[in-house]
Amino acid sequence: MTTVETAVPRGRTIDRIQAKTLVGPDAQVDDKAVVIAPTDPRRTDPFLLLSEDWFSIPGFDWHPHRGLETVTYVIDGALEHADNGGHAGVLEAGDVQWMTAGRGIIHRELAYGDEHAHTLQLWLNLPARAKMVEPRYQDLRAADRPHVDVPGAGIDVISGSVNGVRGTAQNHWPVTGVVVTVEPGASVALDLPAHDRAFVYVMTGAVRIGLHDLSAGQVAWSEPLDDPAASGMLGMTATHLDQVSTVMLFSGRPIGERVAMGGPFVMNHRVEITKAFDDYRQGRFGPVPRRPRLGAADRVLR
Repeated sequence: MTTVETAVPRGRTIDRIQAKTLVGPDAQVDDKAVVIAPTDPRRTDPFLLLSEDWFSIPGFDWHPHRGLETVTYVIDGALEHADNGGHAGVLEAGDVQWMTAGRGIIHRELAYGDEHAHTLQLWLNLPARAKMVEPRYQDLRAADRPHVDVPGAGIDVISGSVNGVRGTAQNHWPVTGVVVTVEPGASVALDLPAHDRAFVYVMTGAVRIGLHDLSAGQVAWSEPLDDPAASGMLGMTATHLDQVSTVMLFSGRPIGERVAMGGPFVMNHRVEITKAFDDYRQGRFGPVPRRPRLGAADRVLR
């Protein structure tokens, strides 16, 4: 009798775990934590930075960006935003602001009514071919995004395709992004592209992924799989028995290009950073807007 062994596709594993770094207040925020630090872009490619901010006054007044995208998730409070492309509005808890800086944009992010805002902001790198695209702004409202309900868990799909459901974000570089809520003791599995690098940030509660236990404030990384036929499935179980566990999960294929960072600009070479600063000072991003703050009617109409 001949026995035929069938190879089982290798799934995702956790390669490293880090805890967010509490930074404290500064001139812009009441408190800050750095979840993903921009210290070694090769290890986090295509993701550059993930910061958690609590702010009231002054927040982030008019400032420029070039060569990247920012994805801002509102955890609590209300975020007032505006840019020199004419966009303005108020984002509330669960809403996402996806901004493509491209060749250059000037924008601001403030706590609506100078009350409070609690946000997570992710910086996404762009490949060289897309660094100078036209700026673009996307409001991805929680109520309008697709949602997948499975036993004991819910998957809020922001970008890319997860378990057969596609998010509404438009991408210059393919990125999958979800926020997952898992009831105590329940499990959920997400099918991610095998060639992607992925991170999981635990916002509340605690989860177990494979043999690794993660608690709130920790971020875990899963590296791309070498075998293109391998399973990209990543499963997690909520281990906190007194509250729902909430995680932010993003994945993206590494761009693999040189990265030069300078303040609010991300390019491929230092000379491009110097040019970005010069272009901004010379008004090539456009004038700094003089737009007034938003009022109650703006929040109601959105």
